[in-house]
Amino acid sequence: MDENKEQQEHQDFLPKSDSVSSIDNSALENENNLEFKNRLDLSELQQSVQNIKREVGKVIVGQKDMVDMLIASLLAKGHSLIEGVPGVAKTVTAKLLAKSLSVDFSRIQFTPDLMPSDILGTSIFNLKASEFEFKKGPIFSNMVLIDEINRAPAKTQAALFEVMEEQQITIDGNKFKLDAPFMVLATQNPVEQEGTYRLPEAQLDRFLFKIDVNYPNLEEEIEILSREHELKEQSKAEQITSFLTADQIKKYQSIVSQIIVEKHLLKYIAELIVATRTNQFLYLGASPRASISILKASKAFAAMSGRDFVTPEDIKRAAIPVLHHRVIVTPEREMEGVTSKQIIQQIIETVEIPR
Repeated sequence: MDENKEQQEHQDFLPKSDSVSSIDNSALENENNLEFKNRLDLSELQQSVQNIKREVGKVIVGQKDMVDMLIASLLAKGHSLIEGVPGVAKTVTAKLLAKSLSVDFSRIQFTPDLMPSDILGTSIFNLKASEFEFKKGPIFSNMVLIDEINRAPAKTQAALFEVMEEQQITIDGNKFKLDAPFMVLATQNPVEQEGTYRLPEAQLDRFLFKIDVNYPNLEEEIEILSREHELKEQSKAEQITSFLTADQIKKYQSIVSQIIVEKHLLKYIAELIVATRTNQFLYLGASPRASISILKASKAFAAMSGRDFVTPEDIKRAAIPVLHHRVIVTPEREMEGVTSKQIIQQIIETVEIPR
């Protein structure tokens, strides 16, 4: 009898089957009726990002983080410094990215004897017109690839300061504006230091990202060999289709600038930056330009993810590639093998994430 009573109580406690079904159905209907729509239309941008990744992926194996950051840099109107040992497809990736875009592209090989006029251009006397005429250099392009940027002396490196920050150059008292979009992709080798000139902090600060490129793993190495074998005499660049115009890029850059960032997230970015200035392991902290760069990069990452608002994860994703080339580790910690990336990661874990 106790057993029957217990069963009856258990049945009374549970909802009837009909009511359970009705509850589930109504909940399902409510869930289906909820439609979360972005305030900005990001569908075209997302599709273009996927197209770029697909085109570059026809040749490049792996290196997804590098490709993502290069696209984010383009959307955020930034420049990228790519660092890695020789042979890890730094230059090839940059060239393929440019090939997937229907924009002007130029490549400059930096060497110790390169002069600023070789990059910016020079004034030449025109005998017919009896006046000086300015001949534009290779920097006058939409996308500029600078190979081995640390091979040129400081005088030549300094020629990039104004053009990277203000998208203009000043020669003989005359200003020349560059056409938008404008992006500099620079590569450097971290191993071979003979015959190189270290980039000054002011130069590094003008790069939105510093992208470290590592070796591929075993599976990726096998895939690289397989693709190279199948290519035979075909050119890698021939596989890439150009589809994104300069006007479309400018349109996407405008959309990215409108991505929503809440005030508490602006405070979060500021707290991360201030933490680099007070960290005992850092000799030099990040500047306000760094905080603006994190803001721009996090907007680009949000747009690439199909969101018209920034989340703390976007900010954390942008923090290391934006900051680690802008801060300087104290000599004591550097001798112990501590890197700027490790310190920034520790700062990210220490600063409270806004809810």
